[in-house]
Amino acid sequence: MSNPLLTPFDKAPFEQIHNEHFKPAFLQAIENARQEIDQIANNPEPPTFENTLVALDYSGRQLDRISSLFFNLNSAETNEEIQKIAQEVSPLLSEFSNDITLNEGLFKRIKSVYENRSALELSEEQKTLLKKRYKSFSRNGANLNEAGKNRLREIDKELAQLKLKFGENVLAETNKYEMLLTKEEQLKGLPEGAKEAAAQLAKSKEKEGWLVTLDYPSYIPFMKYAENRDLRKELSLAFGSKGFHGDDLDNQENVLKIVNLRHERANLLGYNTHAHFVLEERMAETPQKVLDFLNELLEKAKPAAKREFNELEAFAKEMDGINQLEKWDSAYYSEKLKQKLFNLDDEKLKPYFKLENVIDGVFKVAEKLFDLKFKEVFDIEKYHEEVKTFEVYDRNDRLISLFYADFHPRPGKRGGAWMTSYKPQYTLNGENSRPHISNVCNFTKPTSSKPSLLTFNEVTTLFHEFGHALHGMLANTNYPSLSGTSVYWDFVELPSQIMENWCYEKEALELFAYHYETGELIPMELVQKIKESATFQEGMATVRQLSFGFLDMAWHGKDPSGISDVKSYETKAFENTSLFPETTETCMSTAFSHIFQGGYSSGYYSYKWAEVLDADAFAYFKEEGIFNKEVADKFKEHVLSKGGTENPMTLYKRFRGEEPKIEPLLERAGLIQSSD
Repeated sequence: MSNPLLTPFDKAPFEQIHNEHFKPAFLQAIENARQEIDQIANNPEPPTFENTLVALDYSGRQLDRISSLFFNLNSAETNEEIQKIAQEVSPLLSEFSNDITLNEGLFKRIKSVYENRSALELSEEQKTLLKKRYKSFSRNGANLNEAGKNRLREIDKELAQLKLKFGENVLAETNKYEMLLTKEEQLKGLPEGAKEAAAQLAKSKEKEGWLVTLDYPSYIPFMKYAENRDLRKELSLAFGSKGFHGDDLDNQENVLKIVNLRHERANLLGYNTHAHFVLEERMAETPQKVLDFLNELLEKAKPAAKREFNELEAFAKEMDGINQLEKWDSAYYSEKLKQKLFNLDDEKLKPYFKLENVIDGVFKVAEKLFDLKFKEVFDIEKYHEEVKTFEVYDRNDRLISLFYADFHPRPGKRGGAWMTSYKPQYTLNGENSRPHISNVCNFTKPTSSKPSLLTFNEVTTLFHEFGHALHGMLANTNYPSLSGTSVYWDFVELPSQIMENWCYEKEALELFAYHYETGELIPMELVQKIKESATFQEGMATVRQLSFGFLDMAWHGKDPSGISDVKSYETKAFENTSLFPETTETCMSTAFSHIFQGGYSSGYYSYKWAEVLDADAFAYFKEEGIFNKEVADKFKEHVLSKGGTENPMTLYKRFRGEEPKIEPLLERAGLIQSSD
């Protein structure tokens, strides 16, 4: 039988692929890529930019496509078999990656071109490619001796497996927990939609009653609205203790192994810590700069956070006689206080945000800003029937991208929301090969009586992920490794976070926020309240976000070899940012997938860093008009289309005319008074 993954394809052949195709495809593609690498390394011609750097950048494309397809399935539609294959192929991929960076003949050729770079007439993009590739070799051990190279291989292989295991444990913990409620009074306070979803979930598992789980669409409404404090506590502790039960799904040992191996790896390569290693390739540059940045924001946000916490505690006491506000009270009383102050209930907003209308809205915003048109198509293969597929065209009806959208939770899908790419954009032999981009989210499913209605938070999530998608779709570079979202990690969130700003603007909401039953446009006083409430408890939210950044730096910015107790170390890292009483049963680190499974180690600060960029960039749009073509064209030209072809600060200054300032973020968050 022929293997669809080994037959050349443009669009991913999802419906022809079976699990048994993956491993043979990986083995064959690794072998093919290895031959391509050997050809480059053993080329008898003297090394040039073209025959070495360019050849290397276009090598292994078959393997890259199979990898992106497989690992997205492992996140969006996994099962035990796929997870097992992931455990088997991850070390092979890690080993192959090391074989490339530790290939002496290849590195010799790259080094020769790099050392002769001043004599070459290279464009900015070519200079970036050369520097990035040389650094990727030296930062991955190319200058090490044989013993060092061997140890590096061992570390990378072990890390690849540990990260996967960490993620599998978190997913298994999420899927394992169920809170079955059998009395209707236990659901008191829950909106009808949440009750109906809980009943439907119970029914789907052939159980009587209502089922609440740790999936966000189930967990968040319960924490926000359920009056039963004991049940909120039970659910909150279950959510906060994933990977922290001392059983076979426990992640404490995995955390310690991961941070120690990362530290050893950094030392091996001549860096003080893992954070020093990572930040060399970031806008922030050093751990000290990151800590200064986090502390500057903490200084501004902490007084507001304490004030907000005291206000919330007083409100809970007045309302229900609560003397000590606990973590499981936060969402519940915050929602009640928000309703009291703004009379703004998420449930009142949801009818205006039917999923299909919001998708249409984000498409219209993209059309007005960047001249894009989206056409839903039904002849593209997909990995699950819920996935929607679109072709994206520019104003001249040229195909810009394919777009896959997958919006609802399933047992085989990890939590959260992300953007991924099945095929990058690049230009080869004069042909601009267009990208295939995907957004994956976990939004409330439609029920038998209601369509999928989004909370306002889910609306901003959809816009956020779509911002990443635009960064991928509008890519217009030569080399695949510099295309789309292949940028510095603390720059990658700018296109996503800036898109969230349109959700608060009347002109944008008028494009899509219509009541799903009456067709009535969202009342502008509700829009005004959304804007006013955007700074509600922003001090607490900022401190919470900063706390994750501090925790990340605590794990990766110091020598971790003396740490034996994950929980007590985490508690110490949270010392300056904690507002709520400590709970001994919970641990954030054992489920902190962003830094222990995803790519955010020593990078969690970048969310806030990008907020500074996005607030400053959106201030420019506000000055000129939120749909101003000139500003949008500049953003498209200098940010969205350029990928990682130049230093991000250079690109940003080209768009904005100057470096970003921190004040627009502080003003937007209500932490300082507006200078207007």
